[in-house]
Amino acid sequence: MTSLFPALRGATADRPALRFGDRSLTYAQLAAATGTLAARLARYDRVAVWATPELETAVAVVAALEAGVAAVPLNPKSGEKELGHILNDSAPGLLLAAPGAELPSAVLDLERLDVDVHGTGGPAPESPARDDDPALVVYTSGTTGPPKGAVIPRRAVATTLDALADAWQWTARDVLVHGLPLFHVHGLVLGILGPLRRGGSVRHLGRFSTEGVARELNGGATMLFGVPTMYHRIAETLSGEPELAKALAGARLLVSGSAALPVHDHERIAAATGRRVVERYGMTETLMNTSVRADGEPRAGTVGVPLPGVELRLVEEDGSPITSYDGETVGEIQVRGPNLFTEYLNRPDATAAAFTADGWFRTGDMAVRDADGYVRIVGRKATDLIKSGGYKIGAGEIENALLEHPGVREAAVTGEPDPDLGERIVAWIVPADAQSPPSLEELADHVARRLAPHKRPRVVHHIDSLPRNDMGKIMKRALHA
Repeated sequence: MTSLFPALRGATADRPALRFGDRSLTYAQLAAATGTLAARLARYDRVAVWATPELETAVAVVAALEAGVAAVPLNPKSGEKELGHILNDSAPGLLLAAPGAELPSAVLDLERLDVDVHGTGGPAPESPARDDDPALVVYTSGTTGPPKGAVIPRRAVATTLDALADAWQWTARDVLVHGLPLFHVHGLVLGILGPLRRGGSVRHLGRFSTEGVARELNGGATMLFGVPTMYHRIAETLSGEPELAKALAGARLLVSGSAALPVHDHERIAAATGRRVVERYGMTETLMNTSVRADGEPRAGTVGVPLPGVELRLVEEDGSPITSYDGETVGEIQVRGPNLFTEYLNRPDATAAAFTADGWFRTGDMAVRDADGYVRIVGRKATDLIKSGGYKIGAGEIENALLEHPGVREAAVTGEPDPDLGERIVAWIVPADAQSPPSLEELADHVARRLAPHKRPRVVHHIDSLPRNDMGKIMKRALHA
């Protein structure tokens, strides 16, 4: 296939490509840096990248892809046991890191190469890599065992980014700002590789802050990528920061992903800025599946419609497809298309179990779908589907309802065994005022009025904070533990 980054060989040599803080590279400088590094990587099958939020990480990953070598991004916050598993499983020939980066003992046996962002010469020669050759091996969170390495082919990267360009009207004129980690699909593939494939620019904040968002959007950036915890901080801050409200109002596109953005935060941001946040839906194994389109209706609480090239269906528990979409019937999402990963590395059993006989990937995510194709995620099959009193209930809609209560700052909903109902609905609440938290009766009535009586919580726990991972997702298994 042709290069994933044609702009490295185009007429945009002086255009800014990457900026991290006060360090930046033009396309000519990026081409030189990645070309020099790619020449040193070509003899490897896989290389690991110590994925700190720095210029070196972006250069390392792009160089690997230019060389036709698979990159294995490593989360610098991973524990020794997890890192040891990932390195034993993926067997990279080399570790790429920023000069001066302190590495844990789990990676010290691996040959290290410090990334030099000041290359000489031009871009790497066109790689002979094919569409189905691996681009990335990204390890899943491992909630049910050791992390599994999802092998993401080059075609998946290209088709996902091109489909998002269609959905978001994303062009070389766009300047993206974000502060997401670079070991994950959202921050790395969408947030770094996406702008570079378009020939546009990305400004990485290093660490997310509302001040940084305001500065960059008011300084010419056109798009913002974030996760719900970031948008929640924005929503909380808007009333006291007129520069932030001005920045968001002037942005071309605000995108949230990696978890559901509560409707309450959608509405607060829209009221203060006149701009709606767009949500999309994807996962490590599929990259992106759906999105609200830039020219479509930004319907709060939905993740839009399937992207070009992606087939999506909902199925019953027995695997039979749901044929009529009414916005109420809950089913598991299955997807098929060129955006899918090829396998779990060294796990043929897990790979086979993840797909149906006719090639549909079982996402494990539960959703409803409107008649016009809009998809609304209601939770994970394993942790967010509650079967209570003969009903299938998604935790997500109850969480949204709870967040509309003025006494609730954060909310999570789970199920627990109940001898009468099968499962009862349990609410985990971070109260707005810890001295006077809302009662069970108050919250149950609040939910019953907005949704339906059978969706009201039967148990409420008041807690200081919700456990979240690096992408802002609530770790519900930790709640029960």
